[in-house]
Amino acid sequence: MLPIKDNNPTTLTPWVTWGLIAVNIVVFVVTLSLGHRGFIRANIEFGAIPAVLFGNVQLPPELSVFPPGYEFLTIFSAMFMHGSWMHIAGNMLYLWVFGNNVEDAMGHWRFLAFYLLCGVAAALGHAVADTTSQIPMIGASGALAGVLGAYFLLYPKARVLVWFFWVLIFYVPAVVVLGFWIGMQVVNLTTGVNDGVAWAAHVAGFAAGLVLIPFFKYRHVPLWQGGPKQQPVFGVYRPGRPRRNADGSTPEFSFNAPPWAAAYEREKAAKRNARRGFTSNASQNTQTDQTETWTWQPGSTIYGQDYSQPDNATNNDPRSDDRHDDPPSPRRPAQPWGVPPSQNTPGSKGDTPAHDAKTRRPGIGVPGVARDHPKDGTR
Repeated sequence: MLPIKDNNPTTLTPWVTWGLIAVNIVVFVVTLSLGHRGFIRANIEFGAIPAVLFGNVQLPPELSVFPPGYEFLTIFSAMFMHGSWMHIAGNMLYLWVFGNNVEDAMGHWRFLAFYLLCGVAAALGHAVADTTSQIPMIGASGALAGVLGAYFLLYPKARVLVWFFWVLIFYVPAVVVLGFWIGMQVVNLTTGVNDGVAWAAHVAGFAAGLVLIPFFKYRHVPLWQGGPKQQPVFGVYRPGRPRRNADGSTPEFSFNAPPWAAAYEREKAAKRNARRGFTSNASQNTQTDQTETWTWQPGSTIYGQDYSQPDNATNNDPRSDDRHDDPPSPRRPAQPWGVPPSQNTPGSKGDTPAHDAKTRRPGIGVPGVARDHPKDGTR
């Protein structure tokens, strides 16, 4: 199963994950630029050799990059070395899919320390399996296996889009994907498959991730998270695809967010709805018109004032608010588009509020401005 992506949202920008991917790619490109002989020499100089780590052999002085007694530093340098394009592509793909969520669960610096510790545990596990081996071990697989072990405990019910046997693409739970991966490592290790892959390092790194994650994650981040029980275990669907509600608004959760990310997802949904003209209340999303209303009707309120009444209107007006025992409305502010003649011209028919409400029509393009109606000679 080749993972492509997961449906697990994050609240932090995975700077460390991106940085690790960038460093691994840069180191690999630099080693390739050395040519074939230089590439082999760099693997010997910076790779973790079990026999050298346990002092059974010593490298020639021309191949010893680190001073005597500091050969253990090759454990860290070996984490950023890779043997081929397929090797680095597979490791970085797994780190891209699963690393961001593990970093999100523990923070940037904790994740970096966790990654390095898992790499150390993987290198030691491989070296202990054969302390006399003089073959350099390189690659980020051991440290990456620790990340997979952490993801296995944190988000086993998350959905992962996988490419299965190069034919089918579908979503399966993360516990199935990662369980299948570690199962293959254990089977290859126990059957003695010798194809140049450090199976023991993978198993040791995965075990280190399982053991260390409870100590590195945030306290508020629970283990064994997942979505609702009614969600199907297997299914071909697209998590994260926005499906609008009946009123056209975006739901708060378009995919199964972990509980501790609920506030973040609600905030994002509120911002999306605000851009689309929706506001969310306690029960449902309702659409509100955020643009200025350009059609005026008698009794309409513009800028908090009722422009259907002239300045000298009193509470005797049947349209006034004295039915609710409210005080007379204060004088309205000056209109930015000019004062309609029918409202302030003495002696005109606009002095009568009732007549004014019947004869005035909404302006065209400018709210609150009356237009002439030559049919009856009024304004």
